[in-house]
Amino acid sequence: MVRLPLTPAEVERGQRLGALLRRARGERSMLETALGARVSPETLRKIESGRVATPAFPTIAAIADVLGLSLDVVWAEINQAEHGAEPSSFGHQARERLAS
Repeated sequence: MVRLPLTPAEVERGQRLGALLRRARGERSMLETALGARVSPETLRKIESGRVATPAFPTIAAIADVLGLSLDVVWAEINQAEHGAEPSSFGHQARERLAS
């Protein structure tokens, strides 16, 4: 199977996803988070670093659940720059919760 190269937008979206998950994980260990989501620590590391820019939906759903993130927040955060808009107030509230 030939995998098409990622577009710059997909790479950027993957980087935003990784940054969001790292912030949400906070002081929690990568191992604890990965085990809770039933993914390998290596998979979580690759997603958080942006090396896996288009992870499977069930993987993201499981990680978001462990981190207490709604999928609406994840979607809003990773797509905000793509549409040239400022982060929504919903996403802003999520960032405030993550920062505290």
